[in-house]
Amino acid sequence: MNKSKEILITGFALFSMFFGAGNLILPPFLGVQSGDNWWLVTLGFAITAVIIPILAIIAHAKLQGTLYDFAKPISPVFASVYCFIIYVICILLPAPRTASVTHEMAIEPFFNSNSLLTSGIYFGLVLLFVLNRSKVTQLLGKFLTPLIVLILLAIIFIGCFTSPDIIQATDYLSPFSSGVLEGYQTFDAIGGAVIGGVIVISLKIKGFHTFENIKQLIIKSGLLAGFGLLIIYTGLLFNGAAFGAEFSGDITRTALLNQLSILTLGQTGAVFLSVLVALACFTTAVGIITGTADYFKGVFNQSQKAYQITAIIGCFFGVLVGQFNVAFIIDIAIPILLIIYPVTIVLIILNAIPSKFTNPKLFKVVVYTTILFSLPDVLHVVFPENKVVLGLLNFIPFSKQSFGWVMPSLASYIVAYVYFKFLSNAK
Repeated sequence: MNKSKEILITGFALFSMFFGAGNLILPPFLGVQSGDNWWLVTLGFAITAVIIPILAIIAHAKLQGTLYDFAKPISPVFASVYCFIIYVICILLPAPRTASVTHEMAIEPFFNSNSLLTSGIYFGLVLLFVLNRSKVTQLLGKFLTPLIVLILLAIIFIGCFTSPDIIQATDYLSPFSSGVLEGYQTFDAIGGAVIGGVIVISLKIKGFHTFENIKQLIIKSGLLAGFGLLIIYTGLLFNGAAFGAEFSGDITRTALLNQLSILTLGQTGAVFLSVLVALACFTTAVGIITGTADYFKGVFNQSQKAYQITAIIGCFFGVLVGQFNVAFIIDIAIPILLIIYPVTIVLIILNAIPSKFTNPKLFKVVVYTTILFSLPDVLHVVFPENKVVLGLLNFIPFSKQSFGWVMPSLASYIVAYVYFKFLSNAK
């Protein structure tokens, strides 16, 4: 196949995987809160929702392995536990969120039905597709994503020229860090670590076997996907900020996206977008459950029964969690993401940088340091008034912004690198 054409196809596939229809509801809401500091919030959001995920793809281009290989330098046991946690999070949070988004955007506005009924039918269909591995979802994704992108570009373009001249003041005390933390909710860094391995396997199946060819193709495709994500996320965030005065303070994320589409495209455009987003959410859920089932199938010696049981369990929890509203699912995700996201970010960076700047022992030092200093951030969310936790926050730099792990991780890397370099030279 023509290499340029394959770069476009792979880049589009990566964009679709990262894009995840459920992520559309985040930037407009973030824009409303960010107000006149929308550009600063966008910079923070881009770090965790665009740059880090693309670094994960670059790391995969270098490793050409799986999620397991990301954490393997620390130890096989750590890698197995890390993979287990990641896949469990995937079926407990982002997958159910697609059902919640579908209910709030495509069902609730038109039908007076119960959210449990929606999630039950939704994941019943997801299970049917996962167990039969139908190609229908690939076809839906292939045609749906371009349509959604075109509609979103229309919303962004029209919004830029029809929005009010005055943008409200920001609600955030720390706009940049708020943008970074909101980027956690896209799950794109985790997605990058998971789907990069899928892309590697797909390219090998298509006939790309040379390590360097695959590496260059993945890197260029990743940069293309990242550019697309940056355009869409920035445009939606700006539109949220520009039209902020049009929305009530208690508006939900899904209602906000609906209202924004009505303001720019009219009622018909909003209905069309709702239906497409619901269908795209469905393909995302099928992809998450299938990927998780595939992982546990491999763990249990390619057992088809393990695949089926994992799919059933995943859909069962999807029904239970998916009945809740989007805001609730996002809130319960915060403490979980505050512990797993820093570790994932560090693993991505360590795998992306040249091998001469890392080694297995350095991996251990930096990752364990990251875990240790992430704990106060998590504890502060769970126990916001605890005096011991507040004391730790005063002691650790940037911990009040939930980034207490950043400086210790950086310091541990520098110290470990210098130490291991010294030992190597001494020999």
